[in-house]
Amino acid sequence: MEEVELVCTDASALVEAIGSLAVRGAPLLGIAGAYGVALAAARGFDVPEAAQALEGARPTAVNLSVGVRRALAAYEAELAGSGEPAAAAEAALAAARALHRQDAEASARMAAHGLALLGELLPGGGHRILTHCNTGALVSGGEGTAFAVALAAHREGRLRRLWVDETRPLLQGARLTAYEAARNGMAYTLLTDNAAGSLFAAGEVDAVLIGADRIAADGSVANKVGSYPLAVLARHHQVPFIVVAPLTTIDMATPDGAAIEVEQRAGFEVTEVMALQAQVTGAGGGIPVAPLGTQAYNPAFDVTPPELVTAIVTEEGVVSPVTGEALAEMCAAATG
Repeated sequence: MEEVELVCTDASALVEAIGSLAVRGAPLLGIAGAYGVALAAARGFDVPEAAQALEGARPTAVNLSVGVRRALAAYEAELAGSGEPAAAAEAALAAARALHRQDAEASARMAAHGLALLGELLPGGGHRILTHCNTGALVSGGEGTAFAVALAAHREGRLRRLWVDETRPLLQGARLTAYEAARNGMAYTLLTDNAAGSLFAAGEVDAVLIGADRIAADGSVANKVGSYPLAVLARHHQVPFIVVAPLTTIDMATPDGAAIEVEQRAGFEVTEVMALQAQVTGAGGGIPVAPLGTQAYNPAFDVTPPELVTAIVTEEGVVSPVTGEALAEMCAAATG
């Protein structure tokens, strides 16, 4: 495995990178969206048009629109005041850098709050944590969301095992989370998504930690598809199911889980192994695993209702039990 830098020289290239998942993960999408607006402004492109394209690149992760709108607001405010496009471009860049810095700070604070919560819920130590998809430094301005909590536990000598769902169909767990765990010297084991139930049944999971792409006002959580079944398993086996996400992921304008738009992706991601990765790297198509013409159901996300969520960890603290009123209070306190 290796890390490769992808250089996007204009907003359209960034839109393509977001759509192909070369840039992915809720916090990083917000940061990238803000920088995309700044890039369009610096290159002299139509900034509102670029912002619209960026915001529409993926519909479920609210952080993307948050980042785009922050940078666009800074750009338009400066342009209205000074009338200088160059100064407006600098304002957009400053807004993007501020969001980047805030996300790194939020990551560290979420790790601290999450570690304290694990100590309360699992006082014995030696945590065995199951995670899904990728929530580390590859999707954040800092060390991530859910992964940052597991990493903090590892550094404190409190992580016995990190169970890593491979995360079908695009294998973000196998390709990315396992890579980050190995790079940090963590004790980890990779499993197929459909093996998680046997882990719970054997009593091998102490807590589930996931991230989020959008949290509705009632506490419903949209995250990588496969998260909802883990929540059901966790409830049945009386295992804490913890969501770790920055406040920018909470969307008070989305009333409940039914109002969250779930992105539907192309069927070839299911019918071919490593299909998207092959396209991104220019290696052609993936390896077919189903008959030609097979239809595939491929939602990128699913939605977990608040009653299955033990706690939501943000940079401002922990919400538990998860209710719309508690989320609203936290958001109001943070902005007030």
